[in-house]
Amino acid sequence: MGIELVRIDDRLIHGQVVTTWVKQKEIEQILIINDKIANDEVQKSVFDMMAPQDVNVRTFGVEEFIQITKKTQIKRKTLLLLTNPKDVLDLKVGEVSFSELNLGGMKYTPERKQYTKSISLTEEDKVALKKLSELNVAISVQMIPSDKPILLPELLGEEE
Repeated sequence: MGIELVRIDDRLIHGQVVTTWVKQKEIEQILIINDKIANDEVQKSVFDMMAPQDVNVRTFGVEEFIQITKKTQIKRKTLLLLTNPKDVLDLKVGEVSFSELNLGGMKYTPERKQYTKSISLTEEDKVALKKLSELNVAISVQMIPSDKPILLPELLGEEE
């Protein structure tokens, strides 16, 4: 029990997440960790409606979630959804316990370099991912569970 999957996906809850990852990992709750969304009641209610009825959805700011995990053990099978590598790094540095990170979707923008059809990164994103890797977090790109994972060095075109 506890954190089953930590995923970066800038769309957060959408069909792919709900139909594949939630079922495959038998997720009981989705926790969205994002400072902007944590303070946006409209967005929070939209994400609540998008999740399956039997899956609880909660939203927390990054620091708020770090503090909660220091006091409370996560007992339900949980999917953490975030939108960027820096927030994931902040969780890891804040001693949130996880050993794997799934990169699902980070759309292309002019300040990002495209690495795959679904993953585009800024230099700040790359730095955060490399630091996470140094902290023994296994990072891979995998849109859905049946896709072959692409490991971080392969994604960035580096030697392992």
